[in-house]
Amino acid sequence: MKVLVDTSIWSLALRRSGILTMEDQFLVRELCDLLNDVNVVMIGPIRQELLSGIASPVQFDALKEKLQAFEDLELSREYYERAAEYYNTCRGAGVQGSHIDFLICATAVEAGMQIFTSDKDFLLYAKHLPISLFQPAGTTHF
Repeated sequence: MKVLVDTSIWSLALRRSGILTMEDQFLVRELCDLLNDVNVVMIGPIRQELLSGIASPVQFDALKEKLQAFEDLELSREYYERAAEYYNTCRGAGVQGSHIDFLICATAVEAGMQIFTSDKDFLLYAKHLPISLFQPAGTTHF
């Protein structure tokens, strides 16, 4: 099954391994397994989040080049409409989130994918939305 990998997981993988917790290292290994099995999906907004805030032009260009290995899943109007619906549903239930988070949720549902994230907000979204969170084997992460 294809997995939509959230910015939080990519960010862990892009850090120096010496500053990762054991749990974070496990999540990075799981991402590597998904990458090896060609089960990772990228979308433009996640690419944008990953590239945003990098002050060094050299580091920006290096990351941009690495990310070019991943084609973006093209997002249609329905994805954005579903994201707005999800935003409204969660907001009505008192759950706040970013527009990109709800676009990730909508993309995963529309494309029949799981979401791989370490962002606990997705646990809240899952109480109100029909999303499926990827849970690495042998964990109780989600």
